[in-house]
Amino acid sequence: MKEYKQDPLLDMFRQSPDQFLSGEEISRKLSISRTAVWKQINKLRQAGYEFEALPRMGYRITETPMPLDEHMLAERLKSQKFGRKLHILSTTESTQEDARLLAEQGASEGTVVLAEEQRSGRGRMGKTFYSPFGKGIFMSIILRPEQPVHLVQQLTLLCGVAVQKAIEKTTGLKAGIKWPNDVLIGSKKVSGILLESKAEDDAVRYCIAGLGISVNIPEEGFPDELKPIATSLKVAGGRSVDRNELIVSTLHELEYLYELYKEQGFQIIADMWEASSVTLNRRVAVHTPRGITEGTASGLHSSGALLIRRDDGEWMPVFSGEIRVVPLDKE
Repeated sequence: MKEYKQDPLLDMFRQSPDQFLSGEEISRKLSISRTAVWKQINKLRQAGYEFEALPRMGYRITETPMPLDEHMLAERLKSQKFGRKLHILSTTESTQEDARLLAEQGASEGTVVLAEEQRSGRGRMGKTFYSPFGKGIFMSIILRPEQPVHLVQQLTLLCGVAVQKAIEKTTGLKAGIKWPNDVLIGSKKVSGILLESKAEDDAVRYCIAGLGISVNIPEEGFPDELKPIATSLKVAGGRSVDRNELIVSTLHELEYLYELYKEQGFQIIADMWEASSVTLNRRVAVHTPRGITEGTASGLHSSGALLIRRDDGEWMPVFSGEIRVVPLDKE
């Protein structure tokens, strides 16, 4: 775990809680240049600390990160399988790849990999998931479902329902699900889900469910290209969220729905998904390798595909592709 207990600059702030320290004062006491002060401040920012900076006053810590806590998670988790084997990393390329390697080595179902930061967090269709240190939940879970590979899409929707329910229960915020793998607050994405599977003879050997949730990223903390389309729970709710609590809630929801799915099948999951969908009964544009098709999202196929009623009245199941909800004023 990345910590700064012996950091002289952090010690200065701890000795003067809620007070501003000028760059000049820091420079003098630590015998470093003003440029070095700025670099050290940014180093702490990357570790999850937040600062208020004012001209002629200096810097003041406004938020101290709460690290992922293995002991706290173990105490709070009441699940039978999910999270009972935890791997918590400080920094990694991708928790998906870490979990895949564990699955290949025979790791049991419910094994969880968590990271404070991902350098190359994976998203759908080759995209990346923004994963700054200490500001989100970047988690991969090993699943070993006994089912054919063409039904894996159902598990993506199941994971979306689990994340949506956990967010609402933990924060009180209203969240919706956009097919197939995004959880939104308002019109902005707060969570993404990636399900990757390994199969033999059309049967699933294992799946890796990757869940990314933007938890405590400040509004100014998003890259410019994400600011119009992404948000965090902190921005949406106006307060920081305990990541450990949300992890526990997510794993509880995921295990409950997974067992329900195995016992009762996909329809009960589909009903929950449809009740929280922001895609259904909306006009959508479907981007596939064959081009763009518009129509109305009207339901789920038994496989988990999205059913689109095209303008010519024909039904089209969408198994993969990018879905864009057409704004209401253009429907």
